[in-house]
Amino acid sequence: MPRTEKQSRQPLLSLLVLALLCVCMMTRTSEGQRRRRGALDDGTIIDRQGVPEWNIEANFEGDVFTFARVRYQSYRWGKWRTDFPDSDLNFSFRLQQLTSIKVNPNPITLTFDDPRIFEYPFLYMIEPGDIMPLSPAEIEGLRRYCFNGGFLMVDDFWGEREYDQFYREIKRVFPDREPEELPLSHEIFQCVYQLKEKPQVPSINQAWGGRGSGITWERWDARDPHYLAVKDDDQRIMVLICHNTDLGDGWEREGVDEWYFHEFSEKLAYPMGINIVTYAMTH
Repeated sequence: MPRTEKQSRQPLLSLLVLALLCVCMMTRTSEGQRRRRGALDDGTIIDRQGVPEWNIEANFEGDVFTFARVRYQSYRWGKWRTDFPDSDLNFSFRLQQLTSIKVNPNPITLTFDDPRIFEYPFLYMIEPGDIMPLSPAEIEGLRRYCFNGGFLMVDDFWGEREYDQFYREIKRVFPDREPEELPLSHEIFQCVYQLKEKPQVPSINQAWGGRGSGITWERWDARDPHYLAVKDDDQRIMVLICHNTDLGDGWEREGVDEWYFHEFSEKLAYPMGINIVTYAMTH
């Protein structure tokens, strides 16, 4: 599908925002690469491995934001697990730390056909560019969820082949709607952090390989980041499609390398993620 709105690369955040993020986050940049943590299929974390935990106020357990990741079947088994659970834990911690949103320290995982999805206004889906045949029950569950006020964020897939694969599946959910490119002036880029460009976050290995060259894309046909939306009749975003970028790696890998943390986690991945969740929770 044709997409437009290419952006020049300019400094992303004001010095004030960078200073705030630096003060809040610098305590975690020296942790080094942590051993991948295990988790049960329902999202129960076995070992947080140093990610801070906090208490939820008594009697408000059901009134906090919970990071809910989507489990799905794919040709290459387990693609839904990419960056899991590190990115989910780290993002939950930063959202609690940097905003007034009250956050559950324990993320969960769900499927589209699980009736519990209606309890969570935000769902996160990663790497949908592989063969990903949604079942009729999943299609119906996702469509009902979105038209009842839910918000799905799709992240970390690159190039035209992967976009075409995802497009075929999302059109099965919304045959009457077309994903449309969001302009940089859209409030999702401005509601908390005022972004100056659409963030492109590479995986940490790609970032190291492109360091000094300015290359942040992972494939030749993925040079430009795209943020597309499937909207309801009131123009509310139901599905945000983050294509040619990997915000989840920016969350997962924040403690691996100080340069990557400052260049991608601090400046791009967390500000964009916080904007997305803020939009989802207020619309």
